[in-house]
Amino acid sequence: MAFPKTFYRWRPHPWHGLEAGEDIPKIVNAYIEMTPFDAVKYEVDKTTGYLRVDRPQLTSSMTPTLYGFIPQTYCSARVQALSPTSEQGDKDPLDICVITERPINRGEVILKARVIGGMQMIDNGEADDKIIGVLDNDQFWKDAHDIADISPALLERLRHYFETYKLVPGQPSDVTIEKIYNREHALAVIEAAMEDYTEEYG
Repeated sequence: MAFPKTFYRWRPHPWHGLEAGEDIPKIVNAYIEMTPFDAVKYEVDKTTGYLRVDRPQLTSSMTPTLYGFIPQTYCSARVQALSPTSEQGDKDPLDICVITERPINRGEVILKARVIGGMQMIDNGEADDKIIGVLDNDQFWKDAHDIADISPALLERLRHYFETYKLVPGQPSDVTIEKIYNREHALAVIEAAMEDYTEEYG
């Protein structure tokens, strides 16, 4: 008997084996690595696809939203071209922060996020953009369609988290947030990251 087309006999790699989404770039799949409850930095292991402990958070700051990446994206030359103060892309999948009203307290989940904007972040000279979205079927955020629909206080929390999450006490930070951008620019970044992925991995 043949397996159904959608059946995975083995666990797919979350970066390469999952789809980026059915309505790209407006609505994307997000693989969640971290939640607002995590005092430890987790990230997907690029070889196995399992979630790996990277490090305890170096400061008391914790991500104010769900945090992960968009499958089948890659930050290289095209993403860097949209981030003019960077020297190169960070060679990682494109990160995404997902806002939802109901708490989701576990990682390694997949969800659909409606893209509303993003942050242009430079980490040690590398373009490391953070797309911002809302959980697509969250009725609390049903009227959020662009970055202006989000509280400036929440955006400032996101800015503060990313400016400090790699901070080593007593040393200067290598991370800057150049700007917070709107939905139109975020869609362009996602398309660029998908094209970079196709060039790198086929």
